[in-house]
Amino acid sequence: MNLSVAFVLALIEGAVLGLLARRALGVRVRLGWAEAVLSGIFGAAIGALLVSALFDYERQHWVLLILASAVGTVLVMLVVAYFTRQPQPTAAQMLAAGESARVEFKSTARCNLHTGLRDDKIELVVAKTVAAFANATGGDLLIGVDDAGTVLGLDEDLKFMKSPDLDRFELWLRDHLTKTLGTATSAAVQVDFPIEGGRALCHVQVPPSSRPVFLLAGKGQPAQMWVRVGNSTRQLGIDEALSYSADRWDRRRLR
Repeated sequence: MNLSVAFVLALIEGAVLGLLARRALGVRVRLGWAEAVLSGIFGAAIGALLVSALFDYERQHWVLLILASAVGTVLVMLVVAYFTRQPQPTAAQMLAAGESARVEFKSTARCNLHTGLRDDKIELVVAKTVAAFANATGGDLLIGVDDAGTVLGLDEDLKFMKSPDLDRFELWLRDHLTKTLGTATSAAVQVDFPIEGGRALCHVQVPPSSRPVFLLAGKGQPAQMWVRVGNSTRQLGIDEALSYSADRWDRRRLR
């Protein structure tokens, strides 16, 4: 293989690595597919040119050139990812901005505020919201906030815990998500308890899932697929779920 062919292969390699990096990073970076390809090619070119400048090329050096282009691509993509990463908004910022395609407010996770009793339907809504975010581009769920963004806190939910503390609340929440969405989804979410207006909220940060997430609403009921559409949570029928999954994930991940 001559040097010119190796250089072309290095650039192609950079373009491919750029695409793979963009897929892996997903919505965490402000980088389109075209920009990812160009970043990959740029990194490959830097690596290849650097090696060309340092070494007097002979026929056996084409492998080194391709390896250097891969290293250059990775370094450039890491720099691009760092400077284009989406910053995680604080609870205060989310409250000020209101609900959106990536932010949802829930007054409670267990308590029906009209009856004052624990409500299975309320609990299931939390799982639906997490599933919808996971099946889309991820998002943030704030529990203890009404639709208008007024902070209510978690007191109404904590009264149903054996020990009314935040640790017990997180244990319940993860157990609930494990039962309804599976262990992988429950483990993937991040849970913290920011203080706003002197009251603790539950912030559930949901990353986009690498596979479809299905909701198990109860014994004898079929699995359900929920997705985030705009600022609403929508259930998909079987045909819609199949079509959405084929578009959202590649076939290898659906096996």
